[in-house]
Amino acid sequence: MKVAVVGTGYVGLVIGTCFAEMGNDVICVDVQKERIENLKRGIIPIFEPRLADLVEENLNKKTLNFTTDIKSAVEKSRICFIAVGTPMGEDGSADLQYVLEVARELGQFMIQPMIVVDKSTVPVGTADKVRAKIQEQLDSRGVEIKFDVVSNPEFLKEGAACEDFLHPDRVVVGAEDPKSLEIMHELYAPFILNENAFISMDTKSAELTKYAANAMLATKISFINEIANICEHVGANVNLVRKGIGSDKRIGYKFIYPGCGYGGSCFPKDVQALIRSSVEYGYQPRILNSVEEVNFEQKKVLARKIVKEFGEDLTGKVFAVWGLAFKPQTDDMREAPAISIINELTSRGAKIKAYDPKAVDEARNFYLKDNTNIEYCDSKYDALNNADAMILVTEWQEFRSPDFFEMSQRLKQKIIFDGRNIYKSSILQEIGFKYFQIGVA
Repeated sequence: MKVAVVGTGYVGLVIGTCFAEMGNDVICVDVQKERIENLKRGIIPIFEPRLADLVEENLNKKTLNFTTDIKSAVEKSRICFIAVGTPMGEDGSADLQYVLEVARELGQFMIQPMIVVDKSTVPVGTADKVRAKIQEQLDSRGVEIKFDVVSNPEFLKEGAACEDFLHPDRVVVGAEDPKSLEIMHELYAPFILNENAFISMDTKSAELTKYAANAMLATKISFINEIANICEHVGANVNLVRKGIGSDKRIGYKFIYPGCGYGGSCFPKDVQALIRSSVEYGYQPRILNSVEEVNFEQKKVLARKIVKEFGEDLTGKVFAVWGLAFKPQTDDMREAPAISIINELTSRGAKIKAYDPKAVDEARNFYLKDNTNIEYCDSKYDALNNADAMILVTEWQEFRSPDFFEMSQRLKQKIIFDGRNIYKSSILQEIGFKYFQIGVA
C-alpha cells in the first residue's frame, strides 16, 4: 500500500519504517528540514534498538522515503497517519494544534479517497475534530472527496518499539466504516499471527483505550511505590512484599517494581490528559489524581534519603549519578526522575558527576542544560572518583553487576542509594557498603 506518515518523531519514524519493512511504499513527512536531510542519509534523531538498521535497509530498498513536501506525500498516498506530537498543555490537557494543522493540510491537498489515521495519542473526540477540519478545507475548495478518519493508538514501549510494532500483542483500530476496518486489517495483516490480536471498535473507544492502558500501568507503578513507602514506615521489606503479591496471577510481577517514580513521554502526559478530559466531561477521577500525586512525591524520595544521611546543606558534597534516561534502552529524558533528583541536590549546594550510556547529550543540551553543577563522565566508574555516594536512578544492564570492590576504591565513602532496588544488600554489607533502597526500612 502507499502510506504517508506525517511526523518523524518517535512514533512516526518507527511505524513508517516498520510499514516499509513489510513492503509498503512509505513516505515520511516532517517540517524540520535538517531532520529530513539527516534521515535521508540514515541518521536518526533518537536511540531505539534496531531502528537505525531498519531505516538504512529500507532506504536502500526504496520502500522508505523522507520529505518536507506534505502536498506530494498526500497526493501519492491512500492512507495517511497523523503521528505528530500532542504535548501537555499548561492545564494538563493534550495540545492538539499540530494534529489539527496536519488535518487542515490534508484537506487542502487531498485529491483521492483516503483513510486518515490518528496515530498520535489524542483525547476522546479528536477523530471528530480531525474530520471536521478536513471537511472544512474540502468545502472551501468546492470538492467532494470520500475520506474516513480512524483511530489507531500506538502501544510501543521505548527500548522495544520496533519489536513491539513488528510483533504486536494487539492492534486496536476504531472506525465506524466497515470498509476502513477492512483496509486497516489488510495493512496490519503481515504483523499479526493471531487473528484475535486485531481488535476493532468505535473511534471514541479506541481513543480512550490508549489512555486507559497507560493509566492502568501508571497506577500499578504508583501503587507499589505507595506500598514501598508504607514498608519503610512499618519496618517491612517491599522486595519481599512484591514477591508475595506478584505470585498472584491476577496481579503479576510486571510494573510492580518499586522505584523513584515513572517518567517518559507517555505516562505523565497521558494520565494528566485523561484527568483533564474527565473533568471537562464532569467527572472527577480520584484514583488517577492519586496516581499523579504519589508519582510526584515519589520522585523526591531518593533525594530525601540523601538529605537525611548528609544533612540539609550539601555544599562540598559530590554525588555520582548512574542513569539519566527515564528507563533503560532509550535516551528519552522527558519527565525523568533523574531531573528532579539532580536539581534538588544541586539546589542544596551539591556537585553531580553523571553517567548514562545514551542520554548524556539529551541531559547536557536540553533537560539539564541550565544546571552548571553537573560534570558528565565517560564511564560509570569515572563518575565515582572522589564522590561521597553513588545514586542509581536508571537500571541499565551495565549497572546490574558492577565491580563493587572497584567502586569501593573510587568512592570517597562506601554509600549507595539504589532507586531501583537491583542489588543484594547482603553482598554490599559484606564489603562494607552502606546501602539504601526504596521501600526497605
